[in-house]
Amino acid sequence: MDTAITEPGVNGERNAVAQACAAVLVAAPASGQGKTTVAAALARLHARRSHRVRVFKCGPDFLDPHWLALASGAPVHSLDLWMTGEDDCRRRLHAAAGEADLLIVEGVMGLFDGSPSAADLAERFGLPVLAVIDAQAMAGTFGALAYGLQNFRPALPWAGVLANRVAGERHAGMLEEALREPAQWLGALPRGADFSLPERHLGLVAAHELGDAMARLDAAADALAATPLGRRSLDELPQARFEAPPAMPDAVAARLLEGRTIAVARDAAFAFIYPANLDVLAALGARVVFFSPLAGDALPACDAVWLPGGYPELHAKALSACAALREAIAAHVAAGKPLWAECGGMMALFDALQTADGAVHSLWGLLPGRVTMHKRLAALGPQQLRLGAHALRGHTFHYSSCETPLIPAAFTDKPNSPAPAGAARTGEAFYVHGPLRASYFHAWFASSPEATAKLFSPAPIELQREIPKGDAHAHA
Repeated sequence: MDTAITEPGVNGERNAVAQACAAVLVAAPASGQGKTTVAAALARLHARRSHRVRVFKCGPDFLDPHWLALASGAPVHSLDLWMTGEDDCRRRLHAAAGEADLLIVEGVMGLFDGSPSAADLAERFGLPVLAVIDAQAMAGTFGALAYGLQNFRPALPWAGVLANRVAGERHAGMLEEALREPAQWLGALPRGADFSLPERHLGLVAAHELGDAMARLDAAADALAATPLGRRSLDELPQARFEAPPAMPDAVAARLLEGRTIAVARDAAFAFIYPANLDVLAALGARVVFFSPLAGDALPACDAVWLPGGYPELHAKALSACAALREAIAAHVAAGKPLWAECGGMMALFDALQTADGAVHSLWGLLPGRVTMHKRLAALGPQQLRLGAHALRGHTFHYSSCETPLIPAAFTDKPNSPAPAGAARTGEAFYVHGPLRASYFHAWFASSPEATAKLFSPAPIELQREIPKGDAHAHA
């Protein structure tokens, strides 16, 4: 790491000269290959060696970062060339390289999937790609797949390939022999091991929900330690250099939320919170306080409330019983104080929620209508919300739909494609009900601190355009 002067920014101190350290981007040919297991195992292995490790997640994700943060002992931020933006990615990577010995970025889906993809991120920032391949049902084809991943884009930085879910030493030998370049072999992890990470409908079960989470990570780290990758020292790992980022935008310096207290729900029902979003609120001057509806906490004294996404459907019965909190939030809104409800947070505010088994639970009744859970994904993908002259970038990911008589005040757009006037809208509804603002949309606050401040301001929301009243009121 280089010695450098610093400049302030949203995410702490920013080094003003280039920084270099060991770095890899953990990718795969498809989802479900074991990227998170390998990234977390590598982080845990080096953290146990007293190395300073920082981990990032490519693309929008609330669940994998729980495991990566536990493994590394540090907050995990998202990197996405569209949602967070290239400058934001550069700032975070540069700052982390200035304080860490090893940077690990976990990819998203397959290496070349999506636009932008994990491969785009690797090329843009010179991150060597460590490919994880589920090899449990292959032998010689492993070599062809590894060769294709490495050479599909000639300029892609490459670290090597690791086989996952391997039957034994003989199987591992067959896989290694299949590689055209033996030096690319980084080892194999066993099939049926005791470090698998459990899943549910939105992805991995969060680490804090399992009593043996650290034991699973240690078991994965132990297995990785026996591989060629695990035996490498920091100096033997691939290295990357991160150039100094551009200056921070002026909007943060304005401290648009100075002196305001924002109460944020945080527990197993409201767990989808980007740490970077909390950093933005603090940089805007807000004081953030937390409360847990599931623990029976009262609503703290505050100027605004944020109900983040999460799993209200898994805790519907408990949330239904939060009568005192429901009354306090209703009084907060009645007093003209702002409330931003995001995805699962919005779901909790409707009159009722029907779970996938058909059971109906009365919820907090601040929004008229009903939410229904489905067994199939209802919406997924990047979105942006335009508030006046500013646009918040983010994403949507949910298995429910809502039916409400409320007329949406606006709709989100897909990247770079605002819906023309009168056209059918495929984005998420954005509801404004007095000072209450709600949507399935998950916002990345750093994409527009100005728009973020609007969400938590008592002033009326300024929208870019009106939405015709003829639009449908049932939204996935």
